[in-house]
Amino acid sequence: MKTILNPPEKDWTTILERPTITVGDIELTVNQVFDDVKRNGNSAIDKYTSIFDGISLENSLVSKEEIKEAMATVSKDLKDAIAVAKENITKFHKAQKTAKVFIETANGVACWQEKRPIQKVGLYIPGGTAPLFSTVLMLAVPAQIAGCKEIVLCSPPNKLGKINPAILYAANLCGVTKIIKVGGIQAIAGLTFGTETIPQVYKIFGPGNQFVTVAKQLATKFGVAIDMPAGPSELLVVADDTANASYVASDLLSQAEHGADSQVILVSTSKDLIAKVEIEIEKQIVELTRFEIAQKAINNSKSIFVENDKIALELINEYGPEHFIVCTNNNDFYVDNIENAGSVFIGNYSPESAGDYASGTNHTLPTNGFSKAYSGVNLDSFTKSITFQKISKVGIQTIGRSIEIMAAAEGLDAHKNAVSIRLKDLQ
Repeated sequence: MKTILNPPEKDWTTILERPTITVGDIELTVNQVFDDVKRNGNSAIDKYTSIFDGISLENSLVSKEEIKEAMATVSKDLKDAIAVAKENITKFHKAQKTAKVFIETANGVACWQEKRPIQKVGLYIPGGTAPLFSTVLMLAVPAQIAGCKEIVLCSPPNKLGKINPAILYAANLCGVTKIIKVGGIQAIAGLTFGTETIPQVYKIFGPGNQFVTVAKQLATKFGVAIDMPAGPSELLVVADDTANASYVASDLLSQAEHGADSQVILVSTSKDLIAKVEIEIEKQIVELTRFEIAQKAINNSKSIFVENDKIALELINEYGPEHFIVCTNNNDFYVDNIENAGSVFIGNYSPESAGDYASGTNHTLPTNGFSKAYSGVNLDSFTKSITFQKISKVGIQTIGRSIEIMAAAEGLDAHKNAVSIRLKDLQ
């Protein structure tokens, strides 16, 4: 990690730049795949699965037999661990349910708001070197609680044409209605347009690499909503001399091992702690099975020394981290004043890994600074709010004159007349 001392505010944007490919570098490829899938459906999907995943599939739809095989393959210990995580995720997301909002805004004017589930949702689950079965729980559990009727899951096949058994087990456990062996840009395109095998959905969820992120953003141009832009993982830790350097290093490495394009940042008011964390990273990184991936990410990451907590907080809010760990003598200051973060972890015993798996909060979070405007996935992500109103004779007489005046002022005579005609009948 590169150490930076007291960077001036004018340099923060450059220093905090993510190590990502620009959209322009990959947008051409994404547009090409989208156009092909829109025109040619399954044949285009199969072509890109062969090109990008190195496998030709006779049938991309996961069968009941494959699910049964997966259920038998997953160990009891992993099943038990998944059950614990599912229970906590369910508790936290069920607690997010809200009651109908009802109010009489004026005499005879009743207004209320109710939430309805999004009927068709698509869940993208990354595969590759780290098949994220935990993401199945994070997306399918709230989708099921919300009452989504169709829950379609796409995940890339391995070289044998299979999806990781744990992904299939978790999907079956959480009520996914259809599982398809397709990944990358072509999966997002399939969910956007629909094919002979992949249902068209109304909203797409899930993390992925930069190609998937750009594909999701392109999907919105075709009327499909997305959860958020969620690209390569990132973590920022703020720590001082009260923090445990080995814990901090382990947290930084836990995100670095996600991918070579991941980024981790340490912000500290202690040069001594920064030095200790650097030593711990060197000790711990060599023990990782994903050493090369973690090392590349660490090479893109930074330790930043600042003079005080106030400057640290300003810098962190400017960065807008996906994951934010607070290990200082003044945790409340950061917790009370953080404005831009996807998920916050407080104290020496709240590793980011807990949120990734089993504490109950959702790990599908905005990256690349999108936490400045986007929330992480939650129960409301799978619903939409519908407003209702019921106006009585008294009600239209109460607010009718105001409506007439406003409509006339905007030059919308038909709007005015829709009220006037009723008021005349009530005279």
